[in-house]
Amino acid sequence: MKNFFKSFKSDEAGAVTVDWVVLTATLVGLGVAVIGAVKTETEATSTSVSNKVASYKLN
Repeated sequence: MKNFFKSFKSDEAGAVTVDWVVLTATLVGLGVAVIGAVKTETEATSTSVSNKVASYKLN
């Protein structure tokens, strides 16, 4: 039983998994933040373009 605890204590596989989970969560959060920041300006620009196109009359 003592050897099991020594082996468990020195095993770093779980720590690497936690690192990857934290890194992935950070990247997903950053992606959501970027989308939120860009969304407002994109909607405003598309509305402006839509209104401009709608104002033209076809001959």
